[in-house]
Amino acid sequence: MSENKAFATDLSHIRSRIHEKQEDYRRYSFSKLQDDILKIFFDLTQEYDSLEDFYRICVTVPGLCLDLKVRLYLFDRERRQMKLVCDSMNGLAAVRQPVFEPVRPNFDPYRAGNSFYFPVLKKNCSSEEKAKGGYHCLSGLLEVLDNDGQLSEEDQLFFTKYAGRIAFRLHNRVIARQNIDHLKFINNLVRDIEHNVIIPNMYFRYLFNQLRKKIRDLGELKETVLVMKEHLNLEGEECQEVLSRISKLHQDLLEYHEEVQKHHANLSLFLESLFRKDHFSKGRLVLRPKKCLVEKAIIGPQLEHYARRFQGRKIEIVRPNDMRDEEIPLMVDIGLLAQVYANLFSNAVKYTADVVGFSGRIKKKMAYGRHYMPDAFGPGIDGVKFNVFTTGPHLSDEDGAKIFSEGYRAAGSSSQSGSGHGLNFIKHVIEIHGGRVGYESTHEGNNFYFILPLSETDD
Repeated sequence: MSENKAFATDLSHIRSRIHEKQEDYRRYSFSKLQDDILKIFFDLTQEYDSLEDFYRICVTVPGLCLDLKVRLYLFDRERRQMKLVCDSMNGLAAVRQPVFEPVRPNFDPYRAGNSFYFPVLKKNCSSEEKAKGGYHCLSGLLEVLDNDGQLSEEDQLFFTKYAGRIAFRLHNRVIARQNIDHLKFINNLVRDIEHNVIIPNMYFRYLFNQLRKKIRDLGELKETVLVMKEHLNLEGEECQEVLSRISKLHQDLLEYHEEVQKHHANLSLFLESLFRKDHFSKGRLVLRPKKCLVEKAIIGPQLEHYARRFQGRKIEIVRPNDMRDEEIPLMVDIGLLAQVYANLFSNAVKYTADVVGFSGRIKKKMAYGRHYMPDAFGPGIDGVKFNVFTTGPHLSDEDGAKIFSEGYRAAGSSSQSGSGHGLNFIKHVIEIHGGRVGYESTHEGNNFYFILPLSETDD
């Protein structure tokens, strides 16, 4: 019912605007030739795509039809100067040199010498904005040379309206070109990332293997020294100190190697999943789903990645007892879903806080888990709800309702770094998997969750 009402309101507004336009054109009383100029301008701007051809059309159509000299200037906002772009006699200006009096920025038509100047104003530029003296509304000027003094008030009104049509089309053309340039830049950037980041990133695997060999060589050297010590009956403190240092160095290198290798594997997974060509060519995130065990392939590695940070904040990690044993395979994009958990664990590190539990003891913990939800997406379409729970003060009702919105940050988050993008990213990734996200408060804290559908291919 509300949709029909909204539609009726919109339709009545459009009908009202049609009547207003009819009245406007009756009041303008443009001649047939002037009407033809507007139609030709409209048709040709549809026919020619380039911005340069658009400039030529702006001056040539009225110039040829009315046998007038017409020039188009664009306003350089940084320097607050007008620059000649095109005129009806010589075409495009080879170099856009600044022009000076009598050509000047102005919001109203004016006459100087033998020329009239009509402002090319952006759409919906209010009188209040003009009164402020800012020139962000001004795109340029249209100059019409009137050597014979033949431009009547009706002609001046026509060129005022014609300049308005130029402004509207110019804005659309500039935005379209900016979008095209932006897309070209993104596509080139993706190729650069692939060539200069992702492919060279593979070289780290070779370096890790070489480092592993050196660590193994060090281990063999330790064994050799032990044999030498035994054969040569070297029992001195210096010999024992050398062995201890070698052993400690060997153990440290093994741990650092393992840590760096895991970090590199995680970063490589994120790079691959975020900088796929398909994302940029299609203008949206494109899934590469694989059947996997979520706990083993996704949650476990991400939790291990954040384990030291939880430990540093003295946050207890509560792992589910049944999840790994009873886990079923799901068809998900491993790289993107890994980033979902990375964001959830990162937030948990930041916002988990002490609470007094049911027992009266202080708790500071993060827990994760999952449970089945029959008919979660309709009759016969079951789902799995994945949870990340943290102790701490509850979000307000307003924060809880908006927390997954782009750029939104809860009231108590100002002390922590962040952009408000992480939870919105989670929402986007889960929704393209066909799922949904949510937040709920519990007695001891906050639970962030997402629900993924179970399809036949998941069994």
